Amino acid sequence: MRGHTKVTKAKSREPLGEAALFEYAVGALARRMRTERELRRLLQPRAEGSERGGRISSARPAAGTVDAVVRRLKEMNYLSDARFAADYTRLRKENEKFGRRRVEQDLAAKGVARGLVAAHVGEAYAEVDEPALAREYIARKRMRRPESEKESARTMGQLLRAGFSAAAVWKVLREWGIAVEEFEVEEG
Repeated sequence: MRGHTKVTKAKSREPLGEAALFEYAVGALARRMRTERELRRLLQPRAEGSERGGRISSARPAAGTVDAVVRRLKEMNYLSDARFAADYTRLRKENEKFGRRRVEQDLAAKGVARGLVAAHVGEAYAEVDEPALAREYIARKRMRRPESEKESARTMGQLLRAGFSAAAVWKVLREWGIAVEEFEVEEG
């Protein structure tokens, strides 16, 4: 049998009115928590009046429909960036063992307002022993003690990307007996 490539055409979806768009949004929120920005990006292409197939059919009505759906979801308390920030922070800290900076960066990338990020992340990480959390991250990732300078640099980079401060990373590496003075790290 010869290799046969099946070409499929993208499924064209009918634009949704406000009621159908609301139901779609509720289903999307039931599957996974989202920020307002994420939900707007999800709803925009599905709304009546949005861009379709290269032609624009009055983008203003689509924005108005999405705004109305988002407003209704907020009134019903189905959509809340504050609740999202609190839950996301708690889950990343407790389950993923991420450091403070990683969680702050992820929330900012998801469109959560700076004030909410600062408040919720600050509250969640206020009493956290950062080197202890870094050790938990190391255990979760099953990281081994680095045996060479190259492995030490790789471990340090991994811990910094996980959101831990340079001071916490250095403390953990020193506990492993690794000379960290050799490495230069820019924080920020």
